[in-house]
Amino acid sequence: MDGNGHFAGDRQDLIEILGNLLDNACQWARSRVRVKLAERGGMLEVTVEDDGPGMQAEARELATARFGRLDESAAGSGLGLAIVSEMAALYEGGLELGNSELGGLLARLRLPAGQP
Repeated sequence: MDGNGHFAGDRQDLIEILGNLLDNACQWARSRVRVKLAERGGMLEVTVEDDGPGMQAEARELATARFGRLDESAAGSGLGLAIVSEMAALYEGGLELGNSELGGLLARLRLPAGQP
């Protein structure tokens, strides 16, 4: 993990958000997951990348919808990224999905930064 930052919210919420992001990355990664933290413009930015198969642009919206499962044969309920997206929105943040330079999915989470 690279970087550091502080979250201006509930510790348990952050644990749930990051747990879901990391579970997703570890489930799909072939061998590598990278996490970066930074504070920019009053926001904590957490970037989670993996070297898995990635996700087509048209599938990203479905992936953040409740029960939006892209692979019915994979373990899970289809709630992980939806929970992350909804909880980030409650904190006036957000979740963006894109392509990682590692070859898989890039998830960029933005949450309000707090004081150390």
